[in-house]
Amino acid sequence: MKKFMMLFVGEDYPELGLSPEQIQERMGKWFAWNTKMREQGIIATGEALTYKIKRVVGPDRVVSDGPFVEPKEVVGGFYVIQAESFEHVVEIAQDYPDYDLGNSVEIREVMVFE
Repeated sequence: MKKFMMLFVGEDYPELGLSPEQIQERMGKWFAWNTKMREQGIIATGEALTYKIKRVVGPDRVVSDGPFVEPKEVVGGFYVIQAESFEHVVEIAQDYPDYDLGNSVEIREVMVFE
């Protein structure tokens, strides 16, 4: 099995104007998707991320605050999962709860150094 990172890209629920009830409904969909993948034994790890960012750049180690991109491009969380191929991860990603909000899943294979 290979490891893949699924990055969840899009706007934060409050930024989209979702009510607390709508957010709770969304979270229920996330928990169901998470449970499904855990039962299949494919999740290695995963977390939600805040939108607060610090970036350290260059030889002088200049520190700046983010976000550094448009809100629709912010990474809000990730899973590292185990799968046979990119195609398998694309299948898994079909259940991502936020496609209807215009959000997306970016998939990257984790490099293995031997």
